[in-house]
Amino acid sequence: MPTHIISPTQPLTLAELAALLADGRPVALGDDAKARIAACHHYLHQRLAEDNGPIYGINTGFGSLCNVSIPLEARAQLQINLMMSHACGTGAEVPGNLVRLMLFLKAQSLSYGHSGVQTATAERLVAMYNREMLPVVYEQGSLGASGDLAPLAHLCLPLLGLGEVNYMGYRLSAADAMSLFSWEPLALQAKEGLALLNGTQFMLAYAVDGVLRAQRLANAADVIGALSTEAFGGCADPFTENLHRIRPHAGQVLVARRLRELLAGSELQTQPRMAVQDPYSFRCQPQVHGASRDALAYVAQVVETECNSVTDNPNIFPDDDQILSGGNFHGQPLALALDHLAVAVAELGSISERRTYQLISGQRGLPQYLVAEPGLNSGLMIPQYTAAGIVSQNKQLCTPTSVDSIVSSNGQEDHVSMGANAATKSRRVVENVEQVLAIELLTAVQALAFRRPGRTSAALEKVVEAFGQEVKFVAQDRVLYPDLHKAAAFVRKFDWQ
Repeated sequence: MPTHIISPTQPLTLAELAALLADGRPVALGDDAKARIAACHHYLHQRLAEDNGPIYGINTGFGSLCNVSIPLEARAQLQINLMMSHACGTGAEVPGNLVRLMLFLKAQSLSYGHSGVQTATAERLVAMYNREMLPVVYEQGSLGASGDLAPLAHLCLPLLGLGEVNYMGYRLSAADAMSLFSWEPLALQAKEGLALLNGTQFMLAYAVDGVLRAQRLANAADVIGALSTEAFGGCADPFTENLHRIRPHAGQVLVARRLRELLAGSELQTQPRMAVQDPYSFRCQPQVHGASRDALAYVAQVVETECNSVTDNPNIFPDDDQILSGGNFHGQPLALALDHLAVAVAELGSISERRTYQLISGQRGLPQYLVAEPGLNSGLMIPQYTAAGIVSQNKQLCTPTSVDSIVSSNGQEDHVSMGANAATKSRRVVENVEQVLAIELLTAVQALAFRRPGRTSAALEKVVEAFGQEVKFVAQDRVLYPDLHKAAAFVRKFDWQ
C-alpha cells in the first residue's frame, strides 16, 4: 500500500482524506514539508538570538499573562508547563479513529512551516499515527479559541512521555508505550508547546468525520426515500425534470434526478394512482433532501479549507522576516459550519420519520403497523415512536452553539467559538439520523412486501435483497431492538449510490 506523503504544496481534498482513512495506509512527511519545518525552526531561533523583544508565548506568558517576560533559561520549561497545565479534559473519551485523525491533521498543519517546531516533533506525531499509538483525549474542555487547548494538550502529552495512550487494545502510560519502540521524550524548544496546543484539530477531526458520514447519509436518504415512495404507492411525477428546471437549486436538481433514476423501470409506478397528491414527506424530497445537500456542500468547502490551513499562533513567516500574533486558532468558521451540518442532517431525519409514520398508518391498502392481525400484534408501531423520540432530541441538539460565547483568561479571550461543542453535538445528530433512516428502511422494506407480486426498480430491489439478508420480515411480534441495531449498521456500511 503506497505511503501518503504530507506535502505543503499539494492541497489535501476531502476525497483523498476519506480514502486515506478507509485504507489505513501509512503517512510520511514529504521532503518539502521537512524543508519548510526546518527553515522556520532555524529562522525562529536565529531571530531569538538576535532580538530579545517580546514575542507572545515564546518569551512571554500565555493568555492574560502575555505581559510577563520569561527569561531565556526558563523558556523550555515554559512550553512543558503549558502542555501539563492545559491537559484538563473531562467527559467521554474521544473515539480512537478521531484521535488518529487529530494526529494526522496536526502534522498536516505543522507541515506548512509557519509554526516554529522541530522536524522531530512533527515526525513523532506521524510515527504515532502510523503505529496507531493513540493518546487518551477527552471530549470536554475546549472553548474553540485559542483553539482546542485541552484536547490538544492530551493529544500531545505523550510527546513528553506524559499522559496515557491506547495501543493494541491496552491502555498504557505514554512512557511505557514509548519504551516499546525505544522512543525518548522530546525536549520541547521555543514555541513548540504553543504550536501543538493552539489549533482546531479536535473540532476539525469531528468535522471531517461528520461531513463524510453526512454525505453518505444524504445518498442513503434518497434511496430509502425512493423505497418508501414505492411502498406507499407514491407517484414519481413530482420528480419530473421540468419542475426542477424552473427552480434550479443544485441539490434539488440532483435529488430529483436521483429519484427518477432510482424509480426507473418500476412496475409499481405503472399501477393506477391511489391519490391525486402525495404527502410532502414524499413529494418534496428533492426540495428537502436537496437543501440539506447544498448545506453540506458549504460545510465540506469550509472543512476542506481548514484541512489545508495553519491554525496555531503566533505564526512565523521566514521569507518576510515576520512573527505575527493573530487569531487563526479561532474556531468560528468551523463552529458555524458544524451547526449548519447538524441542522442539515437533522432535516434528513425529520422528513424520514414522517415517511415512516405515513407507512404504518394503514393508508393506501397497507395494514396498520404493517403486520397481519393488528391488535394481537403491534407490528412496527413502536419503531416509529423511537424515530420520533430521536428526531425530537435532534431539535434540541440543533440549538446553535456558535451564537454562544463566554469570557476566559481574565478577559483576554473575550469571544470564543464554542466550536468543540458544535463538533460533539453534530456527531450525535449524525448518529441519531443513521438510526432514524434505518427505521425508515426497515419500515419501507416491510411495507413493500405487501405490494408483492409487484416489483420496484432493479436498483431498489438490490437494496431490498441486501437488507433482507440482515433483517427478516416481521410476520408477527418479536423483540425488535436487535433488528433496529442491525438496520443502523446496514445504513452505516452499505454502499449507497
